[in-house]
Amino acid sequence: MTITEGQTAVAAFTPAELYARILRDEPLFILDVRNEEEFRRSPIEGRTNLTTVNIPYFEFIEDEEAAAARVPTDREIFVVCAREGSSQYVAGVLHERGYQARYLEGGYVSWGNFYDVRDVVAADWGRIVQIARPARGDLSFAVISGGQAALIDPMRHTEVYRDLVAAAGATLTHIFDTHVHADHISGGPALAEETGATYYVHAYDAIHPIDMLPAVIAYTHVQEGDRFQIGAVTITARWFPGHTLGQVNYRFDAPDGRSALFTGDGIFLRSFGRPDLGGKGEAWTPILYRSITERLPRMASDDTLILPAHFSTLDEGSAEGIFAAPFAEVRATNDALRPRDEAEFTSYVLSHLPVFPPEYVEIKRVNIGLVTPCDGTANELELGKNICALSNA
Repeated sequence: MTITEGQTAVAAFTPAELYARILRDEPLFILDVRNEEEFRRSPIEGRTNLTTVNIPYFEFIEDEEAAAARVPTDREIFVVCAREGSSQYVAGVLHERGYQARYLEGGYVSWGNFYDVRDVVAADWGRIVQIARPARGDLSFAVISGGQAALIDPMRHTEVYRDLVAAAGATLTHIFDTHVHADHISGGPALAEETGATYYVHAYDAIHPIDMLPAVIAYTHVQEGDRFQIGAVTITARWFPGHTLGQVNYRFDAPDGRSALFTGDGIFLRSFGRPDLGGKGEAWTPILYRSITERLPRMASDDTLILPAHFSTLDEGSAEGIFAAPFAEVRATNDALRPRDEAEFTSYVLSHLPVFPPEYVEIKRVNIGLVTPCDGTANELELGKNICALSNA
């Protein structure tokens, strides 16, 4: 079946609408018609009122009636496929059979590349802005003060960040990657080229941990204790090795006494970054232990806001989709941070490592300039939720 001129048009829905409904925890029924492997690797996740059913597209091609019979008739159906045309086709099949059906504009790629931008803090001195990519559980941040802007862990769609900085009437001056990421392609080097801002990363991360090849991107080595002035606020680099050898947390201090810690993959709200993505889990676990037990208490006070680079579930954030919490709360509720001696910690970490995604090795190559993928390949590399944290299983 095709939707031809003269037939009733089937309405689309946008990624922004989808995310807004998910955050409000409205009853939502998603019919995902991708193949089973794609669905398993990257399902659309939400809160308690999201229901998702996977009926592959080819089943509607082979037997429309049988496939449609598996879809409820008493609610609006949101159809998702890898391609917009495929989801539009299935929505059309359902629409002709009397269903309330809509399709995802742009296909799943549009959801995978959707960014949500909202303020974490707004004050007289400026703003901390969260830029989230909910399909992947990725978080990045902007600090804007006094006409200057700094970015922490920007992702690959650089126009999102350029638009944000321009709308704020600011100039991008500093770009910080807390580490060389394995789960997604960084926008830091590209933004530095596009804007002239300085790109900072620790030199330990400018060597591929498995290939042992040096970076071919332009970067400035950041070291423990380096201080940067962004308008009225100060950002201080605090070395936090373990997830990677070059992981750096960035301490933020404002003139009104507020503090925050951009923790990258060092500490999450409910877990911490796994130490094995460089292929050296046993060797790096004791380093991570010392960072958590010795370095972290010197970086954050109880009221310091923890701002991580990832989340695993939406329940980690507020109803408004903000992923931040005071350090005292994180310490009290993050079971992964409960006191353990080094032997207990090592046993806990090495027994909770999720599968090692092979594409993470290639993403590391991309992020230090050894490989330059096309957009299609970049989408494939980044498909699915990040798994940089320890498993809760």
